[in-house]
Amino acid sequence: MEQDTITAISTPIGEGAIAIVRLSGDEAFAIANRVFQGKDIYEVDSHTIHYGNVVDSKTNELVEEVMMTVMRAPKTFTREDIIEINCHGGMVSVNRVLQLVLREGARLAEPGEFTKRAFLNGRIDLSQAEAVMDLIRAKTDKAMNVALKQMDGRLSGLIRQLRQELIETVAHVEVNIDYPEYDDVEEMTHEVLVEKATHVKKEVQKILQTAKQGKILREGIATAIIGRPNVGKSSLLNKLAHENKAIVTEVPGTTRDVIEEYVNVRGVPLRLIDTAGIRETEDIVEKIGVDRSRQALKDADLILLVLNGNEEFTKEDAALFEAAEGMDVIALVNKTDLDQQIDMNQVKHVAGGSPVVTTSLLQEEGIDELEEAIANTFFEGELESADLTYVSNVRHIQLLEQAESALDDALNGIEMDMPLDLVQIDITRSWELLGEIIGDNVHESLIDQLFSQFCLGK
Repeated sequence: MEQDTITAISTPIGEGAIAIVRLSGDEAFAIANRVFQGKDIYEVDSHTIHYGNVVDSKTNELVEEVMMTVMRAPKTFTREDIIEINCHGGMVSVNRVLQLVLREGARLAEPGEFTKRAFLNGRIDLSQAEAVMDLIRAKTDKAMNVALKQMDGRLSGLIRQLRQELIETVAHVEVNIDYPEYDDVEEMTHEVLVEKATHVKKEVQKILQTAKQGKILREGIATAIIGRPNVGKSSLLNKLAHENKAIVTEVPGTTRDVIEEYVNVRGVPLRLIDTAGIRETEDIVEKIGVDRSRQALKDADLILLVLNGNEEFTKEDAALFEAAEGMDVIALVNKTDLDQQIDMNQVKHVAGGSPVVTTSLLQEEGIDELEEAIANTFFEGELESADLTYVSNVRHIQLLEQAESALDDALNGIEMDMPLDLVQIDITRSWELLGEIIGDNVHESLIDQLFSQFCLGK
């Protein structure tokens, strides 16, 4: 089916060495040939790049000096003819090229439309398409590796294997329902159903066991740094970020608002939130910051609760521990380079089983111990084997949980001696839910919604 030829700038907007305008579709070569002064695009080999000029076909005015990349279908990302025009990286130059190819008949691509076409044309499945955006947004090497494995089809292959087992089971049930003349047919069918449903359920559970780690690698750990004013919260953010993101002074209440920064801790992304010191204050601006700090505390996955080792443990410190009760907390006793006034036994008692780390952020001491405590809290020190198929996408997790629930219903139905055709409904439901992960059973509106979240030009 013939589709519009789409185009977009596929590199970030701004100044740079090069910028790329990409075209994909049946008219990509024709449009490129009309604006390119160089070799005939139709005559060159596929997957080659050629020097020349882009000119306005109506005025013959020089628009840009370019390198033109030619890729013929179906061996392309979209399985359509693709042209990539490599021009100078200035905003004016790349926009002039884009406007020219639009005037020549191309249509501006919607967000994610190149990847959407790759999916619709069978180049990749839906889980692989979603992994493309995960790869772009990856903030650590480990997060990137998870996305690469999903793009490579590791999750897709496992899902297809499980769906094949389920569909074979459904076929077995249907045959035995249609040919019930043998006395032992029902007993044999029940045995097969229990065996297959139990096996698939265990495999689904095995994938879901990686969900917490995978989701953290994909989205990061929302980490709130809390504490009384002037205990070293902003210094901690600066040390973990390895740059001065927050203003640090000896004046209490310097941080008036929430400051966010992504940092990489042993391959795990932390979304650090440096909060205003939580205390009672009459200062209107600081009070707003304190209110936002309390909200950040509620939304966090991890609390770094900073205490001043140079002062005694206070009621305000105890109140912070109470506010963080039931959450993952790591207590930092800072300023160990000064005379210690705090009672460490009291701190450990209030912290319960939560880790307690001593630091001197001024002397850059204790950071390694903190990073180890963070890794131990979420990953027991290290990530699991690289061979594991991590699931990190919220949509995938929800569908896997629903598929597991459908298999539970099937197993419960067998135990209650329900008719085989009713049990079969739950098995089929699980098969359909797994199919939604890879896009075999999915509504067009969901596809549009998923790809609308992509970058323009990807």
